[in-house]
Amino acid sequence: MTATDTRPQAPAATPPQPQDKRVRVLSFSQKLSRWDLKVSPYLYISPFFVMFAVVGLFPIGYTAVISFMDWDLVRNSGEFIGFDQYAWILSNPQFWTALRNTFSIFLLSSVPQLILAIFIAAMLDKNIRAKTFWRTSVLLPYVMAPVAVALIFSNMYGDNHGLVNNVLADLGIPPVPWHKDPFWSHVAISTMVNFRWTGYNALILLAAMQAVPRDYYEAATVDGAGAFRQFWSITLPSLRPTLIFVIITSTIGGLQIFDEPRMYDNTGEGGAAQQWLTITLFLYNIGWREWNFGRAAALAWILFLIILVIGLINLMITRRLVRDEGGRGVVSPRKRLLGKKGSAR
Repeated sequence: MTATDTRPQAPAATPPQPQDKRVRVLSFSQKLSRWDLKVSPYLYISPFFVMFAVVGLFPIGYTAVISFMDWDLVRNSGEFIGFDQYAWILSNPQFWTALRNTFSIFLLSSVPQLILAIFIAAMLDKNIRAKTFWRTSVLLPYVMAPVAVALIFSNMYGDNHGLVNNVLADLGIPPVPWHKDPFWSHVAISTMVNFRWTGYNALILLAAMQAVPRDYYEAATVDGAGAFRQFWSITLPSLRPTLIFVIITSTIGGLQIFDEPRMYDNTGEGGAAQQWLTITLFLYNIGWREWNFGRAAALAWILFLIILVIGLINLMITRRLVRDEGGRGVVSPRKRLLGKKGSAR
């Protein structure tokens, strides 16, 4: 007698059925939605790049072409002469005088401007009455037209009947040759720059000061640190990235100073002996007084290279300082894990 196998039998394998490979057809609105998602961001930012190419890149490239040519403005054409325009600029004593004056005015304006802006920002950061009024007031000189500021200050610093010399005469101090002496003319022009830009930089530094957590100051007060110690150890290190930004922008603007020295006297040629002739004023005189746009274009490119070199130096310093500031107190995950294992032991 044989035993009957009662185990359930596996069902027979069914042959694979052909898959339904239907292609999904997108409607026009769906295609338009996809294209809108991909292309719209570039369309939104394209006006800036189009305007920058028209008013920025094209003039820069066109100026570079003209700088290698003896350009005729009437015929709107020129003859290629290579680096002769650059050689003429670098061999001209007025260029080196303008370069010296530009850096002198830049140092006399930027350094006091930065110190005063930090001081004003620190005062506005305190709990004082009418904060909005004082913060608005420091920005008023920036709103004023540069030409108006230059005209007012040039009359104030008049050699014979200026307001400053009249006050000095009342105090028994001999008059200062504001227009004849190179140093005092640089001081007068730098005063115009400081008057206009100090409040603007102060508000930028004030915004950075208000971003510092107040817990730091409370902890420092508990530890017995005074106001000056807190400012030196907490405020200034926290302002480092903002200070670098202010320094870079002040450097670029200081090397391109034009309005103040142009309006400092009636002729606008930088003084009888080029006492306050700057690079941009020298460029203006070559282009619009001598009608030599090839040399003016070459000088513009030399100024551009000077600003580029100084900007790269500032950029390297900025990267190093910001990296140190950002990496302070940061512990890698591996070191954190090793530290936990060591504490567990």
